[in-house]
Amino acid sequence: MARPFLSRRNVLAGIGGLTAAGTLAAGAAGCAAPQAAADGKTRLRYWHLFGGGDGVNMQVMLDAFRAGHPDIALESATLQWGAPYYTKLGMAGAGGRAPEVAALHLARLAGFGPGRLLDPFDLDLLAEHGVHADDFPEGIWRRGAVDGKQYAIPLDTHPMVLFYNTEVCEKAGLLAADKSLRPIEGAEQFTAALRAVKKVTGQPALVTETLGADCIGPWRLFSTFYSQLGGAVLSPDGKSLAVDDAKALTALKYMRMLVEEGLAVRRVDYAGAIGVFNNAKTGFYLNGEWEISSFLTTKLPFSMTRVPNLFGRPTAQADCHAFVLPHQKERGGKTNEAAHAFVAWMLKNTVEWAKGGHVPAYLPTLEEPDYLKLTPQSAYRSVVDDVALDEPAWFAGSASVMWIELGAVLSGVLTGSRTPENALAEAKARLRTLLETPNPFGGAA
Repeated sequence: MARPFLSRRNVLAGIGGLTAAGTLAAGAAGCAAPQAAADGKTRLRYWHLFGGGDGVNMQVMLDAFRAGHPDIALESATLQWGAPYYTKLGMAGAGGRAPEVAALHLARLAGFGPGRLLDPFDLDLLAEHGVHADDFPEGIWRRGAVDGKQYAIPLDTHPMVLFYNTEVCEKAGLLAADKSLRPIEGAEQFTAALRAVKKVTGQPALVTETLGADCIGPWRLFSTFYSQLGGAVLSPDGKSLAVDDAKALTALKYMRMLVEEGLAVRRVDYAGAIGVFNNAKTGFYLNGEWEISSFLTTKLPFSMTRVPNLFGRPTAQADCHAFVLPHQKERGGKTNEAAHAFVAWMLKNTVEWAKGGHVPAYLPTLEEPDYLKLTPQSAYRSVVDDVALDEPAWFAGSASVMWIELGAVLSGVLTGSRTPENALAEAKARLRTLLETPNPFGGAA
């Protein structure tokens, strides 16, 4: 999902209270008169944060659900991405006046008060609609569980991937006969591929976000490389620091080498990185797969693949969109049944969702002929088993304080304002501060 502009001030403010816009949205989406009941239909309210290309694909799915379920009055509300969305959703759950279903980034679940702000799914009810735990990658499914109850049902995973310009990479001798990128294994091979592209273009071979307001690209790049080394940032329970200094420095020094040798663009913000790749000035672009729409629109000759295994493990930084049941004081009955039916139907129809680049978490979709025909979306589907999510902590996950704090620190490694050693020390200091800060929404029930 494309990341809109967020200021750190807005993120931190969003954690502490509702914005005026959020309050108005609550009146429009959450507290309207139940006209559906008067019409003899079951009212189902769904909140999400999908805009842009994501929003278009989501709307197609919602319209199809409505057409196939005339007995359910589905009301959907698209709210502001990031901290404002999560603040509003948390406050709605705290008051017990929430919508029946909502979207949530899976890595944010731990800090979202499961059992207090969220209600658990009825797995037997989901099973009646043909959805079971073994329909999902084990690791992703397990992250949706807290204290033996399932609070989140994964919709997708959206990992960092490698975009490549097929014309540039062909000139550099990096493509196979079918025009796909030849397999790259290890940091040395990847570095050699970048050097080959630089010889063709005369410019840095790789672009990724390195700076800007609320820059998170450097964190996501570090997280990918560091996870490939087997490193963890926090303990498995998310309550203590677990950074491996040696592994972290290996990742940071490689990042620094890329810009010092001129293999990667040193100073470029999020929008600028898209423009650089779109103008065929580089052969490679590292970012989330959601930017596929940017390049399909401009007819750029490109394709996509998994981030190469540079350091021993084929992992990539990622998060997942998931469905949750915001807390309601009297959840149950037909509205709860409709919520479960909606989630199951959406999962079974994720070919449409995959068009925007996301990898469906519902494994049967990955074998559907219509999905396999999607090019290049289906080319990197195997990453669903190798995603590296943040450890469970209230301050982690998409649009989180941790991403913005560490993104700002690690940006200096790429731009040249920090050494790897200095960046590591500062990142650990900020993580300790976050660990000592209480969760504004409180813990689980």
